[in-house]
Amino acid sequence: MYKVDLSPDPKEVAAIEARRNREKERQSRFFNVRTRVMGVDVKALNSQVEERKLREATEQSKEAAYGTYQEQYDLVAQMLEKEEAERTRRLNKKVQEFREQKQQLKNRQEFDLWDPGRLWMEFPAYLGPSDPPCGPASLQCFAGEDLERAMCLKMQQEQFRYSLERQLQEQQQVQDDEKCADMLDDQLRLAVDMRAAQLAKLEESCRVAMMSAMANANKAQAAELAERQRRERQHEQEANLMEIQNQITSDLLTENPQVAQNPVAPHRVLPYCWKGMTPEQRAAIRKVQEVQRCEKEAQHQADQALDAKWESQALHLAQAAMELEEQERELCAEFRRGLGSFNQQLAKEQNAQQNYLNSIIYTNQPTAQYHLQFNTSSR
Repeated sequence: MYKVDLSPDPKEVAAIEARRNREKERQSRFFNVRTRVMGVDVKALNSQVEERKLREATEQSKEAAYGTYQEQYDLVAQMLEKEEAERTRRLNKKVQEFREQKQQLKNRQEFDLWDPGRLWMEFPAYLGPSDPPCGPASLQCFAGEDLERAMCLKMQQEQFRYSLERQLQEQQQVQDDEKCADMLDDQLRLAVDMRAAQLAKLEESCRVAMMSAMANANKAQAAELAERQRRERQHEQEANLMEIQNQITSDLLTENPQVAQNPVAPHRVLPYCWKGMTPEQRAAIRKVQEVQRCEKEAQHQADQALDAKWESQALHLAQAAMELEEQERELCAEFRRGLGSFNQQLAKEQNAQQNYLNSIIYTNQPTAQYHLQFNTSSR
């Protein structure tokens, strides 16, 4: 059998190449320590986001500025359009005024050719049915035309004058009736006013009588009140004099010591009547104070003796504590010396054990080539 070289399948080659590329990309992603440990560059992404936001804000500000400028331009354009329209209107108005003043129909040269009143001015006006120039074809005499119009107007004026005179008479009668009614109203109003004046006078007289009666009553009440106040003042003065006399002769101002004793509890005094202590009471208080002072002095001496005892005892305790601390330090030093010797012996034994392991047990140590054979694939 001969080996025949066949061309590879393009699809299979493309699939193999795609798998190789994916594997390389996977290895680059897995073996990249920075990407695997730290992840993506968040700072760079944040800076990109900030740049994009800044760019968008700049674009928005530009658009807002363009919009503002556009509004201003629109306003200017509207103002210009209004001004142009106003200018056009004024121009048209002036043109129209010029036409009305300077270009009238009667001022034209050809006005005589098509003047609408030219035919009316050629023939005389219609004078009546017996007018010989007015024939059937003159178009000056028409059926139903009123030739007695002047007489009819005169009769209408006469009738109008008669109606006007009659209306004037009726108005005069109405005015007379109104005057009569006004006169009657005035008389009635005058009578009412007179009656009101009489009632007002009567009311005024009643009010004066009432006020006089009220004044008399007030005077009587004032006199009665003054008399009552006089009696009250007199009674108050008498009471004040009596109180002054009682105070002068009372035990409060005479300072009677018997008044300060409480009738219910003789050992207590009345505060509002007490005028102070007697000499005997002061002497008794001083005697008691002297006894208390002596007792306090004795108590102070006893306290000093007790404090001295406590101080001596505290001194003895401090000396004993110092001796105990010295003994404790000696014991600790002895313990540290024993521990150091034990640690030295243990270190010697560990070194001997390590030397035994390195020289006899672990003779084949792994090299760097041994570690490089790992982590060469992403699978």
